[in-house]
Order: sequence, then structure tokens, then C-alpha cells
Amino acid sequence: MIPRIKSIIDRNDYKLEVLFDDGKKVIYDVSDDIKTLENFKDLVDIPGLWKQFTLDQSRTCISWNEYIDLPSDTIYEYGSVM
Repeated sequence: MIPRIKSIIDRNDYKLEVLFDDGKKVIYDVSDDIKTLENFKDLVDIPGLWKQFTLDQSRTCISWNEYIDLPSDTIYEYGSVM
């Protein structure tokens, strides 16, 4: 089953606090993705883009634009548990 996101809080410094429906809460550090994934570099290079994240209707993906997104299962697995 794909974990569904209940809420997202921008923790600044390219970190997201994500709460899932099952109660698990993690901090996901997007800066690692920015260093390794070419499209994610736009989050630093384009002013204001970082603050424009949205959660899709199924609550299984956070995205910034059509090229940059994070699936909930990645966040669930690799986020640091709070």
C-alpha cells in the first residue's frame, strides 16, 4: 500500500516535515536530491520555486512543477523519523 500524506510543513533549508495517515512523521531533506538530480537544482536556482510545492489529489506525491516531484513512498522510506 502506498503511504498517503496527511500534511506537509516547510522546515526551510530544503527540508520538509511530512505527516502520514498512519501517524508516522518524518523530516525529508531535499538537499540530497538537489545535489544528485539535475531537475531538482531548479529548487535553488529559480527564486520562490521551493515554496510552491503542492500535494497531488491522491496524496501520494509532492510536486513543484512538471519536472520535479517526490513520491510519498520515497519520503516514507528515506525520511528521518521524528
